[in-house]
Amino acid sequence: MASGGWRDYWSLLHPPYTVWHLSYVAIGAAAAPTLRLLHLGAALMGFLLGLGVAAHAFDELRGRPLRTSIPDRTLWALGSLTLTAAIALGVAGAARVSWWLLAFVAAGGFLVLAYNLEVFGGAFHSVGWFAFAWGAFPALTGGFAQEGSLTPPILLAAGFCALTAIVQQVLSKPVRLLRRRTLDVRGRVTLDDGTEMRLDERALRAPPEGALRWLSLAMPLLAAALITARLP
Repeated sequence: MASGGWRDYWSLLHPPYTVWHLSYVAIGAAAAPTLRLLHLGAALMGFLLGLGVAAHAFDELRGRPLRTSIPDRTLWALGSLTLTAAIALGVAGAARVSWWLLAFVAAGGFLVLAYNLEVFGGAFHSVGWFAFAWGAFPALTGGFAQEGSLTPPILLAAGFCALTAIVQQVLSKPVRLLRRRTLDVRGRVTLDDGTEMRLDERALRAPPEGALRWLSLAMPLLAAALITARLP
């Protein structure tokens, strides 16, 4: 996609990955004993603001990984406003569900800042923290927001989400390396029948990119199936 103007803001939202991680909220909610669609909708909106917008805005301040031309001042304002709105929504949810939800709100705000701004020397910017913050945590929050408790099914769902987040990281790492830092790739692969295949940057990133693309479609379908199955 071309860059500039509204396209930069669309790129900042990063729709495929944002929807992927919002799916974890729904998966956690579907694992709860009771499914309340209003609570699910509020949790999804909170994570859309905090994870989909604020996290990506702060992350873009660290080296421009999405290659947007949005001014730093705008990114700071956008990230701060949407994170504040997400926290406010979480506080309102805590008043309705359980005041223990405030612990999730505080943890979510901290993780957005610590991971994406790489505070504390980047100690929280790792695969393990990504698996928790972007995988397990949305599922735990989505499940807890239903009726204010964490049950074994919710914990198991969070484990699934953490592991698939690790898969995302494993597949994304070579793609980012090839797209952002590689100047040239030259080579060939010779098969046992003598056939030769050209080896270049596009050939190397096609398999992991394809896997990521299909997973970004599969995860929302799984979440939708689980929620639909819980409907009366």
